[in-house]
Amino acid sequence: MVAAPLAAQGPAGDVASRIAAMSVELHPAAIALRRDLHRHPELGFHETRTAGIVADKLRALKFDEVRTGVGVTGVVGVLQGGRPGPVVAIRADMDALPIPELIDVPYKSLVENVKHACGHDGHTAMALGVAEMFSRLRAELPGTVVFLFQPAEEGDPDGGTTGAVRVLNDWPLRDPSPSAIYGLHLVPMMHVGQIGVNSGPAMASAARFTATIIGKKTHGAMPQTGIDPIPIASEVVMALQTIPSRQIGAQEPTVVTVGSIDGGNRYNVIADSVKLEGTVRSFTKDGQATVKAKMDAILKGVTSSYGATYTLDYKDNAPVTFNDPALAASATAALTAAFGKDRIEVPTPQMVSEDFAYYQQRIPGFYFFVGVGNPEKGITAMWHTEYYDMDEDALRIGMRAMATVVWDRLTAAKEPMKQ
Repeated sequence: MVAAPLAAQGPAGDVASRIAAMSVELHPAAIALRRDLHRHPELGFHETRTAGIVADKLRALKFDEVRTGVGVTGVVGVLQGGRPGPVVAIRADMDALPIPELIDVPYKSLVENVKHACGHDGHTAMALGVAEMFSRLRAELPGTVVFLFQPAEEGDPDGGTTGAVRVLNDWPLRDPSPSAIYGLHLVPMMHVGQIGVNSGPAMASAARFTATIIGKKTHGAMPQTGIDPIPIASEVVMALQTIPSRQIGAQEPTVVTVGSIDGGNRYNVIADSVKLEGTVRSFTKDGQATVKAKMDAILKGVTSSYGATYTLDYKDNAPVTFNDPALAASATAALTAAFGKDRIEVPTPQMVSEDFAYYQQRIPGFYFFVGVGNPEKGITAMWHTEYYDMDEDALRIGMRAMATVVWDRLTAAKEPMKQ
C-alpha cells in the first residue's frame, strides 16, 4: 500500500472532531488565563510568575517531564504519547513589552508601563490549551510532543541576546530531539477567523545598528572652529535611504529605518557626537551583510568629507523566518480540511521578525498566523502599541489550528525529516 502524500494527510475524523470539540470546551479557560497574564505582564527574562503558572499546569496534566529555568526563565514540557511516532515541538513566547496600557478593559495591565502588546499572553494561553488537549489524547498520541514556553522573544531588556538563543544554549533541541517545530502568531491585520500560511519566507531577518558620528565640540556662535556632527548625521540619515531605494533590487525587499537620533547637550553648543539607532530588515540570505557593507561605505564617505569620524555597531537579531515547504504543504492541507478553504489565506511576507527563526536554522519549522482583528468591535490597533487588543475568539481558533497541524505531522511523519 502506498502512503498518501504528506500534504494529503491530516487528523483522523474522530480525532479531528474531538480536537474541534475540546477547543470550544477549553475556550473559556483560555480566555481567563489570557486575561490573567495580561493583567500581570512581565518583561523578557523576568517571566517568573508566567513560567510558574505554565510549569504548574504542565505538572497537573501529568507531563512526563517539566524543566524550568531553560534560557533563564523558559519552561520545557515533554508529553510522551501512548503510540510510537516522531518527536514534534510547539513553541510559545511569554514576554511583554515596556509599553503603557491605554485601553480601558477589565483585564488592563496592573504593571505600570508594561503591557502585552504583541499577543504573547494569547500564545501562552493557547499552547497550554493544546497541552491539555494532547494530555487527554495521550493514549492515541502517536509520538512525543515537546512544549517550549520561551522567554524574551522581544529581546533582552538589558541589551543581551534574545530568548531563542539562550534557550538553544540550554536545550539545543536534543533529549528529546524534535524532527520539526511549530509556532504561531496572533495578528491584528487579519480578521478573526482567518488563518495565514506561507511556504518559504514568512518574516524578515532583523538587525539592530548604532552609528555614532564623532565631530568636534565648540561654541554654537563659532561653528567654523569645530566639526558639527548634527548636519553630518542628517546627511547620513538621508543617504541610508538610498540603500533600499537605489542600491538593492526591487525584487529583494529591504527596510532601513533610523528610529532614534540623540546628540548635543545645549542650544548654543556644537555637539561632539550624534548617535543614530535603527533596524534593518531583509528576506535574502546575504541581505544583512550587504546592507552593513553599504552602510559602512556611506558613513565613511560622508563623515570623511567633513573631517568627522564614526563607529558602527551592527548586531543581527534574527534570521529569516523560513517555513519548510513540506511542512507548509502538509499544514495547509490539514488546516483547509479543518476550517475550509475560504478561511485560509497566503499573507504577504512580513518585514517584522521573529526569533523562532533560530530554531528553523536547526530543524524544519512552520510558523503561521491567526487573525485577531475585528473592526466591528473596534479591535484594529497594531502590535507594539498602547492600544493593542485581540478578539478572544481567536484563542479557540488558534488552539484548534495548532493541535491540527501538529497531529497531522505526528501521524504523517514515519521518519524524521531530512535536513
